[in-house]
Amino acid sequence: MSRSNLVDVEVIIVHQTDKAVLVKSDEEADGVWLPLSQCEVDGEPGSVGEVTLPDWLVTEKELI
Repeated sequence: MSRSNLVDVEVIIVHQTDKAVLVKSDEEADGVWLPLSQCEVDGEPGSVGEVTLPDWLVTEKELI
């Protein structure tokens, strides 16, 4: 991934599979699935962590 268009977003990591991660922007928000092919995850399910992903994906998934 090119760093030029990447964004770091703090999220609640709900669940992770081999191909995707389910995250929430806050406790009341609906969860959204992010493909691991498009993001990097720093954290474990059940905790607050950080995802690094392209800015277009942040907008598409309405994470900020």
